[in-house]
Amino acid sequence: MRILLAILFIVAGALHFVIPEFYLKIMPPYLPFHLELIYISGFFQILGGIGILIPRVRTLAGYGLILLLTLVFPANVYMLFNNVEQEGWTLFSFLLVLRLPLQLIFMWWVRWCTKGIQTQARSD
Repeated sequence: MRILLAILFIVAGALHFVIPEFYLKIMPPYLPFHLELIYISGFFQILGGIGILIPRVRTLAGYGLILLLTLVFPANVYMLFNNVEQEGWTLFSFLLVLRLPLQLIFMWWVRWCTKGIQTQARSD
């Protein structure tokens, strides 16, 4: 589960560099420096994904990824409301609604994969 989670974050982070225009569309207008924030969040997703795989920094990576998921949550809410405003309630809108609690599941998954590693590392 830990490796899958790491891969998901690394791939998601890499996509910020490959297709930043997708992420530009979901940036809330009240945030400054949209492109820079996309690159920064992508960098930290990659870094966190790698960190999940390294026992010595796993717990710190977990806290960082949970913080990152919390900070990008407003973009997900904005994406939902913006989509509903422009397109009405479509299948994609309902998928975006489902994405919101998915953030909480990802936070739980990160915490589950990264908690208590220092105790395990000492006994290894």
